[in-house]
Amino acid sequence: MTEISTVGVCGAGTMGAGIAIVAARAGHRVVLYDTKTETLERAATQTAGFFGKSVERGKLTQEQVDGFLGAYTRTTDINALADCDLVIEAVFENLVVKRELFGKLNGICPAHTIFASNTSTLSITEIAGGCGREDRVVGMHFCLPAQLMKLVEMSPGLNTSPDSFRTAWAFCEALGQRPVRTKDSPGFVLNYFLVPFNNDVIRMVEAGVAEPADIDRAIKAGLGYKMGPCELLDLIGLDTQVLLCEAFYDVTHDARCAAPPLLKRMVAAGHLGRKSGRGFFQYDKDAMFGG
Repeated sequence: MTEISTVGVCGAGTMGAGIAIVAARAGHRVVLYDTKTETLERAATQTAGFFGKSVERGKLTQEQVDGFLGAYTRTTDINALADCDLVIEAVFENLVVKRELFGKLNGICPAHTIFASNTSTLSITEIAGGCGREDRVVGMHFCLPAQLMKLVEMSPGLNTSPDSFRTAWAFCEALGQRPVRTKDSPGFVLNYFLVPFNNDVIRMVEAGVAEPADIDRAIKAGLGYKMGPCELLDLIGLDTQVLLCEAFYDVTHDARCAAPPLLKRMVAAGHLGRKSGRGFFQYDKDAMFGG
C-alpha cells in the first residue's frame, strides 16, 4: 500500500477546512487549495480558532498546535498539490466540476497519488470517468462538522482497485475516523435518508407548522439527535443543500429530493446559513464548530 504523508484538500469551504484540520491533527503535511483567496483566509481564521479552543479545553497543547500549523499550507496554485500522496476534493456538488478537477490533477500529481471525492450524492464511477487513473479514485464522504464527527462513508467505484481502497481505508482509520463501506449508490447511506428528510423539514417551516427552533428542539429531544435539522442545514449551507437536491433529484426523480421553494428563496436572499451569518438562525459569520 502507498504510504500517505502529504494530503491535499481541494475546496476551503466548511467541509474542506474541516477535513484539512482532521488530516493536520493526525500529523500529516496538509496543502489546502482553493481558487479564492478570501475563502482560504476564512479557513485560516476558522482553523486557528478551532485549535485555539482545543488548547483552551486541554485537548491539545500549544506545542502540538504549532506543529500542526507549521505543516499546513494554503494556496490558490493547484500545482502546489504536486507532492501529495492523497488528494481529497471537497468542491461543489457538481459532476462536471469534480471531473474537470480530477482531470487537471491527473496531469499534476505523481502516478501513485490517490484521488478521493467527498461527494455525498454523486457516483464515484462517474466522477472518476476519464480522469486517467480511475483505479485510484475512491469515495470518502466525511460528515459535518468533519473535525468533530468520526463517520466517513467509503465507496469504491467500479474501476477502483482493491489496493487503492485498502490504502484509503487504512488512512481513514489512521486519522481516528470510523469508516463504513457503501456501494456506489445515490446518496450512499446518510444522504439517502437525510436529503429528503431535511427537505421535509423545510416544507414544514414553509407551511407554518412550527418554527425552526421548535422543530430542532423536538427532533433532538424526541429522536436523540445531537443537532437539529435546521441547525444542520445552516451548517451545511443552504446553497449546498440546493446543489445536493439538484444532484440527487437528477438521479432519483424522487419528488421529496427536489429543492423546496423556501430553500430557493432563502438562497436568493443570501441567507445561506453559518457562512453568511444568517439562515434559519443568526450567527457570528466566522464561527466554526470546534474545540
